[in-house]
Amino acid sequence: MTFEEIIIGLVRILGSLPVLKWALFGAILAILIDFSDLFMMNLLSFGGIRNYQAFDKWVDLIYMATFLVASIRWTGPSRLISIFLFAYRIIGVVLFELTGWRGLLLFFPNVFETWFIFVAAARYFKPNYKLTWHRSFMWLIPIIALKELQEYVLHWWKFLDKFRAIDVVVDWWQFILKLFT
Repeated sequence: MTFEEIIIGLVRILGSLPVLKWALFGAILAILIDFSDLFMMNLLSFGGIRNYQAFDKWVDLIYMATFLVASIRWTGPSRLISIFLFAYRIIGVVLFELTGWRGLLLFFPNVFETWFIFVAAARYFKPNYKLTWHRSFMWLIPIIALKELQEYVLHWWKFLDKFRAIDVVVDWWQFILKLFT
């Protein structure tokens, strides 16, 4: 393991812990920190990340495990759906590791993460909202559709593979500055 992988891994692990205390805001923080590795890879020079896709999937399991622990405290359909979606994603990650084919992730999207945020937001903003089985499945339809679109862009089309995170931020910043000058 490179020193860079250790640093990024530790940041990602520490960033996932707040979800155990504050489900919604901890989840948002964990996801933002998940994205931060794209910037850290561009800014650090401590040996690099040898296989980013594999590294990312395994480190994702850390924050997903904290999401799972938090969701096990829930009751009813929210809890059971969370457990199922977590297990389904784990199967996908294992198959991805065995095959190395990113397109496989299109068939095993990380719906668990989006479901967790949805339920955490519902519990925070609408604590009296009852997520029945029917309501849960109705909400899962758009959640799955959005995640499939994201997985397609990331792992099938590989759109973001063409960019470096730092370059995108600089380009956007320059574009915004041109609007005001």
